[in-house]
Amino acid sequence: MKRIVITGIGVVSAIGNNSDEFWSSLSGGISGIKPITKVPTDDLRFKNAGEVRGFDAAEHFDEKMLTWLDPFAHFGIVAARQAIADSGLAFDDAMRERTGVTTGSCLGGKETEDKLYYEHYGEKKTRFPPIAIPRAMSNAAASHIAMEFGFTGATFTTSTACSSANHAIGQALWLIRQGTLDVAITGGSEAPLCWGNLKAWETMRVVSPDTCRPFSKDRSGMILGEGGAMFVIETLESALARGAKIYAELAGFGMSADAHHLTMPLVAGAAKAMKLALDDGRLAPEQVGYVNAHGTATQANDAMESAAVRTVFGDHADRVAISSTKSMHGHTLGAAGAIESAATVLALHNKLLPPTANFNEPDPECNVDVIANEARPAEVEAAISNSFAFGGLNAVLAFKSWQDK
Repeated sequence: MKRIVITGIGVVSAIGNNSDEFWSSLSGGISGIKPITKVPTDDLRFKNAGEVRGFDAAEHFDEKMLTWLDPFAHFGIVAARQAIADSGLAFDDAMRERTGVTTGSCLGGKETEDKLYYEHYGEKKTRFPPIAIPRAMSNAAASHIAMEFGFTGATFTTSTACSSANHAIGQALWLIRQGTLDVAITGGSEAPLCWGNLKAWETMRVVSPDTCRPFSKDRSGMILGEGGAMFVIETLESALARGAKIYAELAGFGMSADAHHLTMPLVAGAAKAMKLALDDGRLAPEQVGYVNAHGTATQANDAMESAAVRTVFGDHADRVAISSTKSMHGHTLGAAGAIESAATVLALHNKLLPPTANFNEPDPECNVDVIANEARPAEVEAAISNSFAFGGLNAVLAFKSWQDK
């Protein structure tokens, strides 16, 4: 079986607009959850989010391109550029034919849609710009990345709510394994912080009025975030042949459906996806030392996920460290798996496990080893990153540490 490795990482997030800034904040337990500035919050029950700050799209795209792009595409394209530059790959025509782009996005161009709906229903405008659909379509980031770099291999977008990016990355892994692609640019991006979408989330009563405290007994809900992360993945053989820097091995992927409830998660479904990821990566549970949890800080998810970890790892669960980095960058919906995979990969690479920020008090319902508030030095052999979506769709990625031989 072909072994697939990660050779490039790009991140745009509430805690950093490149992978170095992201890791510095992450390892320092620095939260990017702050008051929302993108829209007025007077009529919202919650006031905070994980906004991307210090990001000027005009510094990355000319005026013509900006007319074609929603902010979710800004984040995805810039993260892809960073990942490709980081990988050091020089693409010739033959390689471009064997390179594809797989991205995840739950909402696509939601900011574009929100603005146009307001203009139509609120301001009674009757004419829309002709670029409305190209800006809003969920595959816009993938398509623009492929066009910018001339990649003509398999390119598509998955939209499975909060599991979107993990599904995209997992499909990229399998496409290279089966020989369809040699290289994949893969990850996800999301820009959900527009007024209409925030009001929709408000109605669900799952957003915290202050901050995100995953696994803490006093947790009060999730915090929305925005951003994107992208990876360059290729075969180990290719990476070694060109002397590439290898961050980690992308070892396995597992997915499942709860077939249970649209919004209430199920232990069996989450556990099944984790087990399948380990099986696909030929990993024993005892090899895993870290779980980057879905960890939304909702009452339902955190207790369920803790029980699922216990189901999968048994007695070894006591030796598996767990953190939810959503406590720092927020829940980025379709981009969550990508941003959290970046956290997981960088943790393995730097031998330092990021914390769960804002943690106040252990919860007996979450009987797992939570890394509370401060990063933990640790050299672990393997890690998994969980994504569990509304609709009961679960996607889990398994990674192995890479040691230069």
